[in-house]
Amino acid sequence: MTLSRSGEDFGRHAPSYYAATAPAGPDAPALEGSERADVCIVGGGFAGLGAALALARAGKAVRLVEAGPLGWGASGRNGGQVHMGWNQDQPWLERKLGLAKARALWDVALAAREHLDGLLALDPDACDFRAGHVHADHRARFVAGSHAHAAHMHEVYGYQDLRAVGREEMRALVDSPDYHGGIIDARGGHLHPLKLAQGIARAAAAAGAALHGGSPCTAIKRSGAGWRVETAGGTVEAGAVLVATGGYATGLLPRIDAHVLPINNFIAVTAPLGAERAVQLIAGGRSVSDSRFVVRYFRMTPDHRLLFGGGESYGWRFPKDIGSFVRPHLERTFPQLAGTPFDYAWGGTLAITPDRLPHCQEVQPGLWSLNGFSGVGVVLGPYLGAAVGEMLAGKAGAAFAALRVLPGPRFPGGPALRWPTMVAALGFLGLRDRF
Repeated sequence: MTLSRSGEDFGRHAPSYYAATAPAGPDAPALEGSERADVCIVGGGFAGLGAALALARAGKAVRLVEAGPLGWGASGRNGGQVHMGWNQDQPWLERKLGLAKARALWDVALAAREHLDGLLALDPDACDFRAGHVHADHRARFVAGSHAHAAHMHEVYGYQDLRAVGREEMRALVDSPDYHGGIIDARGGHLHPLKLAQGIARAAAAAGAALHGGSPCTAIKRSGAGWRVETAGGTVEAGAVLVATGGYATGLLPRIDAHVLPINNFIAVTAPLGAERAVQLIAGGRSVSDSRFVVRYFRMTPDHRLLFGGGESYGWRFPKDIGSFVRPHLERTFPQLAGTPFDYAWGGTLAITPDRLPHCQEVQPGLWSLNGFSGVGVVLGPYLGAAVGEMLAGKAGAAFAALRVLPGPRFPGGPALRWPTMVAALGFLGLRDRF
C-alpha cells in the first residue's frame, strides 16, 4: 500500500459518492520497465488528461503516469461545479492586466466552456450534467456588487447568460435564510467529475496515449537533451515533460512550490431526500456557491441527495470524522436538514495560487508545469491542459498565449515561512465570513 501525505491510499479512490456511482475506469496498468515518449505527463487529472488527449490526437507518442487510479486527486472528487470564467472576475482582470488582455482571457473562458460540451459528449450520460449555476450572496451589502457585475458582463462583454436576482427570488431558488440575492448563470451548472475524467482518459487512450495508474513519480531528472521520469516501477525517457499534479506533489518541483500550495476541502452527501424535497431546497436542479471566502457550494445529485462542500484545513491530515466537520456548515445553510444522515463524506487537496489564477511555467527547457486552478478546474483544467499539449506538439494557439500572460506571483516567505504565512493569511480572511 502506498500512502499520500494525507494518509490516503493511492491504490483506490476516496470513499466518495462519485467513486460509488462511476463505472469502472479505463485500463491504466502501472508503469513497468523503461519506456520512451515524445512527452511524458505527470498527473492524471483534468489538466494532464486534457494534455494527453491533445498530444495523442496530434500524433505524438505520449505517456502519462498517475500515482493512483486516473482521476484520483482533486479532479475526481471535487464539487463538480461548472463555473464560467476564471477565479477572478473580469473587472479584476481589467484592473490588473488591461482591457485587451482581460477580453482575451474571457475568450479563452468561452472556448473552454464550449470545449467542455465536447468532452461531455464522450460519456453516455453526459457525466450527469445539469445546466444552471447560482451565485448566492451571504451578506446583503454584497448584492449590489453582484448585480453591477452582471450588468458589466452584459454591456462590456455581451454575455447575456447572467441574470441578477433579488432576495425574494433567491429564497425561491435556494430555500435557505442565509442569502440575500445574487446571480444566475445559465451557462454554468454541475456534473459528475470522476465520469468526466474517465471520459477524457478513454478518449486519450483511444487516440493512442499510454496511461499508467498506480505509478507515483519519484523524480524527474535531466537525461541528455530530454528528461527521465522515474517511478517505483519504471522510467520514461521523453523529450518534454508536463507536471500537472495539483496539490499532490509538493517537493517534486521546488520552484513551483513558491507559486502553488495545497489546501484541503471537504464534501458530504446526504441520504436520499426524495424528488419533492430536493426541488424545494434548490429549484431547477442548479448548482450553488456563495460569497464566503471559504466558499460553501452545494447541489442535488440525480438520485436527490444534497452534495454539500464546506470548510477547509491547512496541513496534510484530514479530520478524523469528515461528516462532523462539514455538518455545521450545512446546518447553518439549511437548518431544516439538521440531523439528516450522511451516506458519504470525503476530503481532497486542491492547489491554489496567490492570485487564484492557474500557474504555467517552463521550469527548465522542456520541463513544464501547469497547476493551481484554485477550485475552478472543471472547465479550465481540460482546456488549458489541451492548450499546453498542443504547444508541446508544435501548435501553440491563442489559449496558450493567454495562459502565459497570467501574472504568476509567488507566495511570500521562503521555503520555511511560506506555509505558515499562507495559513495565517487564509485564516484571517476566513474570519471575515463570520462578521
